[in-house]
Amino acid sequence: MLPKGAQREQIMHELETLGGLTRENIELVSKSTGVPRADIFGVATFYHLLARPDVEARVCQGLTCQLGGAEQKIAELTAAGVHVERVSCLGQCDRPPAVIDKRLELLQPSPRGSVTPDDPRLPINLGGVDTTEYLGLTKAREIGEEAVIQAVRESGLQGRGGAGFPAAFKWQAVHDQPDPERYVVCNADEGEPGTFKDREIMLRRPHRMLEGLAIAAFAVKSREIYIYIRGEFREAQRTLESALQEAKSHLSDFNFHFIHGHGAYICGEETALLEAMEGRRGMPRLKPPFPTEYGFRGKPTLMNNVETLACVPEILTRGGAWFKGLGKTEAGSKLYCVSGHINAPGVYELPLGVTLDELVECAGGYLGTPQAFSPGGASSGFLPMSFRETPLDFKGLAAHGSMLGSAGVVVLNTSVDMAKAALWQAVFFEDETCGQCAPCRIGCRVVRRSIDAYLETGSTTHLGIMEDLAWEMEEGSICGLGIAAPLPTISALKYFPSSFEQR
Repeated sequence: MLPKGAQREQIMHELETLGGLTRENIELVSKSTGVPRADIFGVATFYHLLARPDVEARVCQGLTCQLGGAEQKIAELTAAGVHVERVSCLGQCDRPPAVIDKRLELLQPSPRGSVTPDDPRLPINLGGVDTTEYLGLTKAREIGEEAVIQAVRESGLQGRGGAGFPAAFKWQAVHDQPDPERYVVCNADEGEPGTFKDREIMLRRPHRMLEGLAIAAFAVKSREIYIYIRGEFREAQRTLESALQEAKSHLSDFNFHFIHGHGAYICGEETALLEAMEGRRGMPRLKPPFPTEYGFRGKPTLMNNVETLACVPEILTRGGAWFKGLGKTEAGSKLYCVSGHINAPGVYELPLGVTLDELVECAGGYLGTPQAFSPGGASSGFLPMSFRETPLDFKGLAAHGSMLGSAGVVVLNTSVDMAKAALWQAVFFEDETCGQCAPCRIGCRVVRRSIDAYLETGSTTHLGIMEDLAWEMEEGSICGLGIAAPLPTISALKYFPSSFEQR
């Protein structure tokens, strides 16, 4: 139990302001917040941006950055005497290999990738010009809360953060709670490898997201809006802050708050994110209760992803049926990220349910002979090119044991050793497991070490436990990370057996 009056929610912000985890800073934060020093140390060591603030350069070792020369970049920086740390995906897959400095700013970044050209028929329209008209919010106030939720229901909008859960269900659940104190939270902690669409919304169309947040808050009768933004997205936060000033006449009914992530992929999981907001380690909660009933500070909380919210303004102004009709196999348009071995990495807004070939055609075509693709980030595993005509949607990919997830599509050509690709993904999950439950904590380590042993010895005996291990992780893990962690290896073994023969 914390001492009465202790301010746990402040500890990470204060540590960040002071410059990160040091003995002196722990003492200062403990005195100002009333939280015991051991507790502060235990929380801060969970987040690498706080725990190791003096790293000069953090180099992404995600799948796309590995394809783009991460190892060479690490060697160059190390040879130049730079203190380098390998980190998980930095959300810059359109310009690999990504490196950030001590200030968490990109180091010598190349230009960002392509987006769909300006097309006013698109709900988000990344290529368009952002405006401060806020017509959707005006419409919401005219028609009332229930009609807003009904429009979202008619649109068929599914959560664009990965799970594909119906957005209106969450909105209605929070709206109907008896407790009058409730919160709206935007999950802007985009961390799935291969994914950078939310980053582009915040940079190009921040008013789309802010207006969607305001509409959501109006619909669930909340004034308090929290934006939990990835700590490495400094430029995106500056853009959002400027947009808030531009639109303050429209948003005066709401209180906006920013909270930084501090380098933990698991905080993309909604309950882990809530734990982080409350000043704890980002470890997922057991559900039920769900955040719609018991969320931030134990109150009803609506949490949506950036892209989900950015769809809402046009749904209000053009109607739910209009949005639903934009899809190919499921409702609406979708922002697809694509990187790897293609000519024009970027974010393309297309009908939900397009195929890989249709997406890559927008991205300028393949580089080399395509061999495999990851359809929805590391959590979706690998698929062979025989699935190139399979709709990239929520239900269709799930039927094949994969997932659309965040639609972070990575293409790999025949130059890639699929065993090494599986290793790169296994390294990611081993680094990012929160360690709360044994099946995930131990399983992620075993998956990674098994592939390491295979690549070192060439013996396939090291891979014989994978099916049993995957079953144990799926059955015993608290959240989706442990369930998804073995999937890249399992799918690579299934579809690319020649990459796992005796060496």
